[in-house]
Formats: sequence, structure tokens, C-alpha cells
Amino acid sequence: MYFNAPGKENTKATLEAAYKRAQELGVNEIVLASSKGDTAYAALEICKGMKITAVTYHCGFTTPFVSVMKEEIKQDLESKGVRVISATHALSGVERSLLNKYGGGLCPVLIMADTLKLFGQGPKVAVEVSIMATDGGALTGADIIAVGGSGRGADSALVIKPAGQSHVFDMKIREIICKPREF
Repeated sequence: MYFNAPGKENTKATLEAAYKRAQELGVNEIVLASSKGDTAYAALEICKGMKITAVTYHCGFTTPFVSVMKEEIKQDLESKGVRVISATHALSGVERSLLNKYGGGLCPVLIMADTLKLFGQGPKVAVEVSIMATDGGALTGADIIAVGGSGRGADSALVIKPAGQSHVFDMKIREIICKPREF
């Protein structure tokens, strides 16, 4: 499925398509980007019976020592069965900080991120949160549905065989369920 444009207005359709494909494939884990909790709450409504992992920014992403997802939201999601992982971006992290401080040069992880962005921001985020969830110990190693977005909300879903940062090239992007056509 292709959306005419990226954005949070695609969240419901993305999660519905992801859930439908998960049922068809027998996949029971979904990993999604959710900075403030909205996408995770939507997944709770749509993705009944799935193990949901919400990945949010690391503490200090926008303001030093402050989490983007409010603690009460995190606790509420966890009380509803959502695993919440706060982690450094797997496809930028410290490398972006070095680039910002010292300027140009070869930045392999950022090259990987920009290569994935050829498919759009949402697919890149879906890959990235699957790495972060793997590194956070939230996944079993079976195929997952990974959901990302372009800014707020969700607009992309992929079927992925996950892998963590130490074995990232063992990851397999098996299917693109949906994504924006224009981005």
C-alpha cells in the first residue's frame, strides 16, 4: 500500500495494514516508533493480541536530562502491556555528534541511514527502531512488524527479521507493507 504523502494522518491505515499482514504471516511482535505515546496507544487499539514494543528517543534528545516521553505516559503504556524502550538512535547516535563537532568526513552509519532514506524517512525509522528494540532486549529474534513514520505518527510498516547493532547485517527486510509514495 502506498500513501500519497507522509504523515501522521496515515497512522491508523498503517497500523491496520501492519496488523492484517501480521495475522496472515503469524507474526506476533510489532515494534514501533512512538516519541510521545500516541502511536503506541493507537497500536493498543488496533493490534490486539500482539506483543507491542514502543521505541522512543533517548533521554536528552531534545533537552539535556529530559525524556521526550513523559514518565506517566510510559508507566501507563507499560501497565497496558506495552514494552517501552528509550534508546540512542541506532543509525546516528554518537556519530552525528562527531559530525556536528568536527565537520565532514566518512560517517558509515549516517551513510546507512541516508541509504535507507531512499525508501523514505518512515522505512528508515522502522529499521532503526527494530535495531533499538533488539538491543534493548525486547524481541525474541522471530520476524517482526516494524513501524516508523516521517515526523509524527506512522506511515510505514515492514516485515523484518531483526538484528542488533553488533550484527546489523544479519537483518533481513522481508517485505514493505506500506510507505509513502511521495516524500
